[in-house]
Amino acid sequence: MTRSTISANFTTSLKEFKNQVDWVGLRFYSEKTNQHTIRNEHPESHSSKRDQGVMIEVMVDGHLGYAATSNLTPEGMKHAFNKAKELSTQASRVKAAEFTLDQRPSSRGNFQSPYLHRLSTLETAETVDILMKASKALKVSDKIVSREAYVMLTETEIQYLSSSGAEWSQNFDLVTTLFRATAEDDKDTQMRNMGNSIQAGAEVLRDPQLLDLCRLNGEEALELLAAPNCPTGTMDLLIAPDQMQLQIHESIGHPLELDRILGDERNFAGWSFIKPENFGHLQYGSHLLNVVFDPSEQGQFASYAFDDVGNPATREYLIKNGKLLRGLGGLESQKRLGIPGVANQRASSWNRAPIDRMANINVEPGTATLDEMIKSVKHGIVMKTNKSWSIDDYRNKFQFGCEYGQLIEDGEITQTVKNPNYRGRTLQFWNSLKAVGNAQTYENHGSPYCGKGEPSQIIRVAHSSPYCLFSNIEVFGGV
Repeated sequence: MTRSTISANFTTSLKEFKNQVDWVGLRFYSEKTNQHTIRNEHPESHSSKRDQGVMIEVMVDGHLGYAATSNLTPEGMKHAFNKAKELSTQASRVKAAEFTLDQRPSSRGNFQSPYLHRLSTLETAETVDILMKASKALKVSDKIVSREAYVMLTETEIQYLSSSGAEWSQNFDLVTTLFRATAEDDKDTQMRNMGNSIQAGAEVLRDPQLLDLCRLNGEEALELLAAPNCPTGTMDLLIAPDQMQLQIHESIGHPLELDRILGDERNFAGWSFIKPENFGHLQYGSHLLNVVFDPSEQGQFASYAFDDVGNPATREYLIKNGKLLRGLGGLESQKRLGIPGVANQRASSWNRAPIDRMANINVEPGTATLDEMIKSVKHGIVMKTNKSWSIDDYRNKFQFGCEYGQLIEDGEITQTVKNPNYRGRTLQFWNSLKAVGNAQTYENHGSPYCGKGEPSQIIRVAHSSPYCLFSNIEVFGGV
């Protein structure tokens, strides 16, 4: 079925459905994904997938119902509509909340993610050649026993129409890369990973610096092989942006999700230590901590103009000068809790209903240079790149492990250490923030793998941050 035929079917179906319920919306979702893996300079796997379908939402007597289908003929969409209508009609008799059209805005517009060269210009042969060269570049020694070069290229199209006049579309070009070097000798095995997930085009793989960065990754894996274990003690901790990504995600993002605070997620993803009355009052971190929800930052992995119910995305402070201001909840959770949220009702695909999700959650840059932060430390450690994580289901106590550590002694980096870990409690940790790096230390990192919801939804998120310095953190070595 051609794209123009699908659009015509949508228009015809909407006209047919709109007078049978209080409101109806159609969200078309089409995604093409190509994945390539090269291991030890040999092709390991190549895959190509296209997935498309439509989610039909209806509102009956203040209750929202859903049904999805990959049958995009008028008959297929009519079957899904009737199912959504029946479910909504029956469930409206015992509804837990009363919704109105305020929860489904009549937005209009479009969004295109940034790119220099469309992903469609990357032929498979060129992609494989680049990954093959990257795999070779990772092999800086015979002790690099395993090399992996991976890329996932995704092109996504979303189109939305509703009976209240909403009409918008969004198109995304998305790139995820991973370059892994594993070093081994007769005593130990160490690994360094480099990669990212961003909105961009083919220019990511054509970056002339890519092979030099792969060589550096291999050299750091060798460096870890020869390094002593991380010491144990309480000390200052300087966290690099690629580890700050996980710290923000787990100890700010998830606790602030309003559906967790409502208890919707307690059976699967967990609850939260945050209470509704904490917003506007709780000192979440030191006065240096400023955190924004910002889907408008260009090129981040979870940038968009509208969430999946059509709410226009705007930049909002979640935490300002350390104080908790706003939660991560879409229009439905905001109505149920009566507190401010953001435009973050998102669905992972056409066959999932939108729920409260993180998008771009970023720590704003401060004023300190990286050199100033290192010089200010008497006894401490730098940690880069997450290796392991554990956090309780209330998002209170956590323990994270990193790949690469560097000791700081009397204001200077003195040696590399392996297996660095740290632990803490969320509020105590963020209130120990004593310096925030400036814009020159600010980096953007993303991930395609945030899991939540029943049925499960794996969705894209991003977290930008500068280097951040924390005082008196419990640090320990591992294996």
